Amino acid sequence: MQQTFKSCKMKNKDLAKRVKELRLQKGYSQEELAEKSGLSLRTVQRIECGETVPREDSLKRLANVLDETTDAFGWTMKENRGLLMMTNFSAFSFILFPFLGIILPLIIWLSNKREIKNMDKIGRKILNFQITWLFILMFGFSFVIFHLASNFGIGNFNGRLMGNLFSNFELFLIIMYFYNFAFIIVNAFRIDKEKELKYFPSIPFFKLKK
Repeated sequence: MQQTFKSCKMKNKDLAKRVKELRLQKGYSQEELAEKSGLSLRTVQRIECGETVPREDSLKRLANVLDETTDAFGWTMKENRGLLMMTNFSAFSFILFPFLGIILPLIIWLSNKREIKNMDKIGRKILNFQITWLFILMFGFSFVIFHLASNFGIGNFNGRLMGNLFSNFELFLIIMYFYNFAFIIVNAFRIDKEKELKYFPSIPFFKLKK
């Protein structure tokens, strides 16, 4: 049974009221609005109850179905280029510890993705790249450990071979760290110019929404 509008906790009262008004003007039930917009019924109910701050993508879907702009809802996502820049620069924490390059951007993204314009998309791109970068770094480290274990295992330790292996790994680390550093700097300029962020390689662990 659907919750009534009055029984909901109004965290976003104006937005909730406007969505409901536009839906009723179109003669849609909540089920029909959910089906036409591609959102779940529960999501539509929560938006109309003011229980949640919808993502930018969700607002655009509702606006398209209701033949309105997102401004018609009386609520728009806030512009905050400084916070977007902070999210990007927080990835520099990988220099202190590789996992921090994921953890800090993740915290900022989760805290602001529904309130700050472009935060959801930019956060996903940063996280996808940082996780991919970490996997490559771990693969290189595992490669060195495997060769060390193999040489000790067969009792044929070769000091020169191990020296070359560590030298190559140090070079690998320098390249990997410089590569990550360079992408953060380049994308800081792209955020400032309001351009799309560019990362390569980047496995889509967090899928980008169209």
